Amino acid sequence: MPKRLQTYETPEITVTFDPNLCIHSGVCVRGLHAVFDVHRRDWVRPDAAPADQVAEQIRRCPSGALQFTMSPTAAPISHHTESSPNAEPAP
Repeated sequence: MPKRLQTYETPEITVTFDPNLCIHSGVCVRGLHAVFDVHRRDWVRPDAAPADQVAEQIRRCPSGALQFTMSPTAAPISHHTESSPNAEPAP
């Protein structure tokens, strides 16, 4: 029998976890332990870190078991990217 989708919400971000997809790599726990702690009953607490940090950590989930949606009123996520010295400027 499949396990049910788990949903965790704050005003800024909604996080979902599909235990049927999880491969238990531990990437989430190692990245933001305050948010992802498997020793708690509600093991995802998206309010324990800024929404953009939670989103960035969820993007690292190798199985896609963790997903997120940002609230329309949430501040935009800033993507920090390093530019290569050989990179062409964008048109």
